[in-house]
This record gives sequence, structure tokens and C-alpha cells, in this order.
Amino acid sequence: MMPHYNVLFLCTGNSARSIIAEAIMNRKGRANFTAYSAGSHPVGIVRPEALKQIATAGLSTDGFSSKSWDEFAKPDAPQLHFVFTVCDNAAKEICPVWPGQPMTAHWGVPDPATAVGRPEEIDRAFRDTFSILDRRIALFLSLPLSTLDQLALQKEIDNIGHQ
Repeated sequence: MMPHYNVLFLCTGNSARSIIAEAIMNRKGRANFTAYSAGSHPVGIVRPEALKQIATAGLSTDGFSSKSWDEFAKPDAPQLHFVFTVCDNAAKEICPVWPGQPMTAHWGVPDPATAVGRPEEIDRAFRDTFSILDRRIALFLSLPLSTLDQLALQKEIDNIGHQ
């Protein structure tokens, strides 16, 4: 039986990319994974375009909130096994010390919240973000986590960020 893993997706504002990744992982990995998201400087709202994309994919939009990564560094926080940054800014910041020393990787994705133009162009940016994260999470979930040693696993999750 495969163990249960907790995954944290980080982005600066925790309003779009990390929220989308949390939704995808909680659906695709629900048997063995629980996903969370947070930001270094949370904006306090979840982008409606992100929620629209999540709903369009048939995923639940309930319970999402923009929150600080400090919540996951507290003693009563869930033990994290994996921490993925999904934006370049969060990857460059000094992260809290995560209890349990989870495996980390950077999976940078362009920020759809900065998209400008007609509504369909903005929708496309959020759809592209969803697609990139969906593909990376699917690749991650295909890894034989229980049989890979730490070094091999770290190499594999780093490689996924370049997919």
C-alpha cells in the first residue's frame, strides 16, 4: 500500500497558479495525496479566472483561499513531503524552514494573472496555466514514489519542472 503524502504548492500571491495546482492534485492524486497552496505575500483573494478554469475542468472550487506560507511552518501544520514553487518569484525567496525537510522543486509557470488583452486572451492564459500544471502533476503522479531512492526522486521531480 502506498503511503499518504502532503504536497504544498507555493507562489507569491497564492491567487492563481498555486490554487490551480492544489485543485488538480487533490483530484488526480486524491487516493494518496493531499495538496495545499500558499504564498509568500498572499493577495487575500483567489482570482475568479482561476476558479472559472478549475470549474470548467469539472473540479470543485470550494474552500480555496489565499493564505501565507507561514501557516505551513507552524508546529501544528500538516507534515509536508513535497513543496513545489510554481512561480519564479517564490523560488527566489527565502522559504520558511519546513518541518520534516520535505523534498522541494521549482516548477515555474508563467503568471496568467498578468495577462492583458481581450477576455478570450486572458481565458487562454489561465487555460494554458492549467494545462501545464495538469501535465506536470500527471507526470509526478506516474513516478514510482515508493521505490525510488531520495536522490533519484529529487532528480525526477526537478526534471518535471522542465517539461
